[in-house]
Amino acid sequence: MDSAPPSYKGHRYPVEIISHCVWLYFRFPLSFREVEELMLERGVTVSHETVRRWCAKFGQAYANGLRRRRPRPGDKWHLDEVFIKINGELKYLWRAVDADGAVLDILVQNRRDTAAARRFFRTLLKTTRTVPRVVVTDKLRSYGAAHREVMPSVEHRSHQGLNNRAENSHQPTRQRERAMKGFRSVGGAQRFLSAFSGISPHFRPRRHRMTASDHRAEMTIRFAIWDQITGAAAMSTAA
Repeated sequence: MDSAPPSYKGHRYPVEIISHCVWLYFRFPLSFREVEELMLERGVTVSHETVRRWCAKFGQAYANGLRRRRPRPGDKWHLDEVFIKINGELKYLWRAVDADGAVLDILVQNRRDTAAARRFFRTLLKTTRTVPRVVVTDKLRSYGAAHREVMPSVEHRSHQGLNNRAENSHQPTRQRERAMKGFRSVGGAQRFLSAFSGISPHFRPRRHRMTASDHRAEMTIRFAIWDQITGAAAMSTAA
């Protein structure tokens, strides 16, 4: 279901510049200062602090808009968890993707025990508003215990080699984690990764399965969707 783009009332920069800065930051492993420099090269003077505020304010709204445009998730979900370091402490990033690799949800937690798995299952069901046919996980026992409590009617497949799709989905996050030299807080990591997991995959079609012309056509469609959910398309029409 479509929804209205976010309001830009009170912002002196046009939506095209704001959305472009947000796109640069979440699509590529760039710092706020590097986005500032790229915009300066294009003749736009904007501070890195302004870029940071734009990303904080609009990043999640854009990600939500893109998620609403996606098809209904498949009925086979792959779940996985990896450790991340936040301010020097070990935390865990839980992630779920469907059979097509679309990210369904992510959750940063302190542990990888049954309580953490149960919380992730419940958050996932609430976010997607649907129940899968199959969930695929690794052999972490916490998944089995949480599965029996939260979704006992769903088939559970537990095997280390079956879950490559979820494990591969962590790779862009690892790239950003290195570029950002780690995360500073659990809340900051959750906010960034929630927006990142909604925006970045939108601009990452399965390139290896496409010809060059098909890839360009697909990216043209995806940029058009981006302009629609950010409101840039409406501004261009009005002009």
